[in-house]
This record gives sequence, structure tokens and C-alpha cells, in this order.
Amino acid sequence: MRINLTSVFVDDQEKAARFYTDILGFVTKHDVPMGTDRWLTVVSPEAPDGTELLLEPSGHPAVKPYKDALVADGIPATSFAVDDVRAEFARLRGLGVRFTQEPADMGPVTTAVLDDTCGNLIQIAQYQ
Repeated sequence: MRINLTSVFVDDQEKAARFYTDILGFVTKHDVPMGTDRWLTVVSPEAPDGTELLLEPSGHPAVKPYKDALVADGIPATSFAVDDVRAEFARLRGLGVRFTQEPADMGPVTTAVLDDTCGNLIQIAQYQ
């Protein structure tokens, strides 16, 4: 068994698609119209057949309070692995990304947390 799909709830799929591809560097895997929403997934360009991230619409009534509570408590919705957190932090900050946590060493991992502009906090992590 392996994970092939995971998701983050996004307030605006088009805005999310731009952020996750143009800023974070993922590539679109699937973009299928489904009524007013889309089946919209992105993948790492380093693993185009790897785990897909579904940019899932936030339409369900339970989503907003859930996302608001996570953000209020500073809890990331998910975590992405990077080779160098400090370099990625500098690159993203240079592109205007807002961070809620600057790079911090936490034992065997260095993390930073960013705002994805779509209602989520996202952690980037480098494992030593």
C-alpha cells in the first residue's frame, strides 16, 4: 500500500493553481472540469508519477471552521520536503511569499511555515 493522492482545501482553485505551480514549482497533473469546480492535481516535477496533491474546493460547510482553527493555532495543513529549507525560504520570500515561521532547527529537521494564500499554512521541511 502507498499514498497516491492527498489534498488541501483551497478557497479559490485558480488562485491555488497559480500559487502551487508558479510560486512553489509544482506542475499540473490533472485539470478536469467537474461542474463549477475542477479535479485539479499537482505533482513535483521531480516525481511526475509520484503522489498527487488535490487542490480541493473549500465548499463543504465544515471546511471553513476547520481551516480557520488550524490557522489560528499555527498548524500546517500539510508538509513538503525540500533539500534546503533556508534556500527555499529565501527563494519564496523573494517571490513575495509570507511566512508565519522562519526556518527553525528542531533536532533532526529544519522547518519553516508559509501562507499559501488560499487559507492554509504549509510547512516545508528538511530532514538531516
